[in-house]
Amino acid sequence: MAKKPRGRFITLEGGEGAGKSTQARRLAAQLEKEGLSVVVTREPGGSPGAEKLREVILSGAAKPLGPAGEAILFAAARIDHIDATIAPALEKGQWVISDRFADSTRAYQGAASNLDPAMIASLERIALGPLRPDLTLILDLPVEIGIARAAERRGPDAQADRFEAEGAAFHETLRRAFLDIAAAEPERCAVVAADRSADEVARNIWAIVAKRLSPSAARKGRKP
Repeated sequence: MAKKPRGRFITLEGGEGAGKSTQARRLAAQLEKEGLSVVVTREPGGSPGAEKLREVILSGAAKPLGPAGEAILFAAARIDHIDATIAPALEKGQWVISDRFADSTRAYQGAASNLDPAMIASLERIALGPLRPDLTLILDLPVEIGIARAAERRGPDAQADRFEAEGAAFHETLRRAFLDIAAAEPERCAVVAADRSADEVARNIWAIVAKRLSPSAARKGRKP
């Protein structure tokens, strides 16, 4: 019996309030309409061990460890996420969509927190091994819109998480960092304007996915 072709790995990146979770779900639904099996996951988190570390990181409990300590925790969570969720799904031929992945560490701990790029690269090699996304969609929007969306999403009585609570300058640096990643790796990355309606953003995302990864061909067993 022929081995099932490896699934495809798509990541969504961007600043706070960019709509990554919403678009991950919408993209999954569209891929399922094409007859594909899809796993939607997230970072930090996405596996039992990583979800425990998510609580520590986003609560701010790890902030006293500094950017290096937080980056190490993210890497540990990512290892468990890959081993328990991402790699097994891809081997089964499923398509995996992750709300954030390694580019967030590059942006948040690297660019915005001034962590040594050599350390970021070393942690990435350890955590990812040979795994890389087939496509990274970077949802881009002005910082003030993203911060307002994030506040509306969590509601008036909820506290901002570790990164939502940072100032505007931090988030401006994040935005530039994600755009720099996209410019440096255009074959992997695509920038999507996220200051549009959810329907328009979803249509733009689908056009990119259809062009670059050919999900219809994948469903029929042809190489995209």
